[in-house]
Amino acid sequence: MIRNRRQISGSFQRHLLVISYLLAVPLSYGQEKISGILYSDNKPVTITVEEGIITAVKKVRKLPSSDSRFYLAPGLIDNQVNGFAGVSFTFGGGELTAEGVKKATEALWETGVTTFLPTLTTNSHDLLRKNFNVLGKAKDDPSLLGSIPGFHLEGPFISPVDGYRGAHPLTYVRKPDWYEFLELNKASGNNILQVTVAPEVEGALDFITRCIENRIIVALGHHNGNAQIIKAAIDRGASIATHLGNGCANMINRHVNPLWPQLADDRLMISIIGDGFHLNPEQIRVFYKVKGPDKTIITSDVTSYASLPPGKFINVEGDTIELTPEGMIRYPSQNVLAGSASPVKKGVANVMKVTGCSLSEVFRMASTNPARFYNLTDRGEIKVGKRADLILFSIVNNELVIKKTFVKGKLVYEYKALESKPVL
Repeated sequence: MIRNRRQISGSFQRHLLVISYLLAVPLSYGQEKISGILYSDNKPVTITVEEGIITAVKKVRKLPSSDSRFYLAPGLIDNQVNGFAGVSFTFGGGELTAEGVKKATEALWETGVTTFLPTLTTNSHDLLRKNFNVLGKAKDDPSLLGSIPGFHLEGPFISPVDGYRGAHPLTYVRKPDWYEFLELNKASGNNILQVTVAPEVEGALDFITRCIENRIIVALGHHNGNAQIIKAAIDRGASIATHLGNGCANMINRHVNPLWPQLADDRLMISIIGDGFHLNPEQIRVFYKVKGPDKTIITSDVTSYASLPPGKFINVEGDTIELTPEGMIRYPSQNVLAGSASPVKKGVANVMKVTGCSLSEVFRMASTNPARFYNLTDRGEIKVGKRADLILFSIVNNELVIKKTFVKGKLVYEYKALESKPVL
C-alpha cells in the first residue's frame, strides 16, 4: 500500500537523522557547536556557529564532561603587539616578510589572541614605510582570517627626553609631520588605526587635529605633557593613553606629572600593561578604581623577544637589551623596560588577581572594550551575529591555559597535553 506524502516525509527525515548520527556529519552545512562555561555568568552554554558567525547562544543544564572544565569567552584583542615568536614588526630578527607576519599571527592564536594591531615603533622613515607596505599586503591574507584589522604607529612623534622616550631610539625620534604620516599610511594601505604621540612637542596639537579629521585615533604616550597640554590634546580629540604608567621618567614631580591629568579626565580611555613588571599591583588597583572596567584596555606591548631564551641583545643604536630569566626586558642604559616578553593573557590573569575583578569584567577590558574602541563591531562579545572568535580555557595557578582558539569559527589552535611545545 502506498503511504501518504506526510508519512514518506517523516520516514525520510528519520532515516536522515540516523545517517547523520552514524556519520557524525552536521545536518546544516558549515554548522558547528562549541560548549563551555560562559565567561559572563559562569553558566553552561552551547554556541552554534555557521559560516564563521554565531547564530545561537543556548543555556544548557549540563555540559559534556570534556567541556565542563573550560570557560568560553571571546578571543583576546591586543592593541599593541610589537612582534612575536621571533618576528619584529619594526626591527630585529631580520627583514619583515609576509611569512613572518603569518608566523607571528599563528603563534598569537596559541595564546588566545584572535585580533591584534601590529605596532611599529620609532625608526627611520624608510624602514617604517617598507614594513607598513609588507603589513598592508599581508593584512588581507585569507589564511589570517581577519585577525589584523589595522595597525598602531607608536612614535616616532614622541618625547626625545630620556625616560619618557623609553627604549625608542633617540636617533629616530622626531617632530610630528603630517605629510610623513600620510606617506606611511598610504604604504599601509590606509590601515593605520592609531598613532601614539607626545602632545607637548612642537606641532603635536595641530597634528592631532588633522588625525581626528581623518578618523585616525590619537593616543597620548611617551610624553611629559602638563595638565593644560593634556587637556588641549583631549579637547582636540585624543582619546586614549598608551600604556599609562610607562613611557614615563623614573623621577617625576609628585604633583606635576603626566599621570594625574590623564587619570582625572573621564574622556580618556587608558591602556595598561598587566604583565606584573610594568606596573606594581598598587598602581593597577588605583588605575582600575579610577577608570573602571569601561575605560580600561589591557594590552601586552609584547615584542619579538617573547619567544627567546634569556640573554643580552643589541638594539638599533648599538645599546644592550636584556631579557631576564623572570621574563623582564630591560634597557639598562636608560634604566627602563623595553616592552614585554609576555602575551596579553598573562596581563589578563594578573589584573584579575590584583584587582579582584570578575571574569566578565576582565574580558570587557581585554576584548569588548578594544573592539568597541576601534569600531570592530563584528567581534569582542559572544552574541548572535558576531564573528565566532572564541577561546576555551582554564585558569590554573593564576594563569590562563588556552585549550582551543577559534577564529571566525575555524579551530586554529588546540592544546594537547602530550605536545612537547610549552604553553606560552
